[in-house]
Amino acid sequence: MPAKLSVNLNAIAMLRNRRDLPWPSVSGLGRIALAAGAHGLTVHPRPDQRHTRYSDLPELRALIDDEFPQAEFNIEGYPAEEFLGLVEKNQPEQVTLVPDDPAQATSDHGWDFAANAAFLTPIVRRLKKGGFRVSLFADPDPAGIAVARDIGADRIELYTGPYGSCHSDSEKANKELERLGKAADVALAAGLGVNAGHDLVVSNLPALARRIPQLAEVSIGHGLTADALEHGMAETVRRFLKACGW
Repeated sequence: MPAKLSVNLNAIAMLRNRRDLPWPSVSGLGRIALAAGAHGLTVHPRPDQRHTRYSDLPELRALIDDEFPQAEFNIEGYPAEEFLGLVEKNQPEQVTLVPDDPAQATSDHGWDFAANAAFLTPIVRRLKKGGFRVSLFADPDPAGIAVARDIGADRIELYTGPYGSCHSDSEKANKELERLGKAADVALAAGLGVNAGHDLVVSNLPALARRIPQLAEVSIGHGLTADALEHGMAETVRRFLKACGW
């Protein structure tokens, strides 16, 4: 089965937040994305709420429950107590834990699993006890993947930023793709599911899907939102689904 597509709504929320107005509607565009075939919605509610606001979460949860019960809600963020409380209140199907500093513009590296195992293990245990699937943001480094499994994660999400940045250098892109593929091979052999995200676009998704045929999910925001300005949200979702292999 091809990788499922989760549409990250943060860029839409950031555009809305430029004005004290309710448009563009985060939940409205989420509805269009799901109606066009997206398998889920992703948000990253940072502490300063510069992108997704905390008030968006119950609206998106209700949208999925009421209109698209087959879809999934993925909430990602740094596992501070405030974030964990948001997760437990809004009940996503998946929680993706990232090692972001609150001041970071965007996620740009995975966890150092060995250094953070003692910190992450009880958090992952708490989330799994709550019934959430847990994914940990990871660099494509096979050395840390066994630790991610031992921490208790269900999946890793491979950070694909370096691959996405090679948009004009095919030789470098192939090297980054193989790094991702080798890390995925190790993760799958260890019993972990593999997600991927960051700077994925229609042009680089097919090669990723071919190299990691068991890829479970891609979470895409910036590139998808940029395409939606040109093609509209519904057509963009269809383009990204086709790139994933659907």
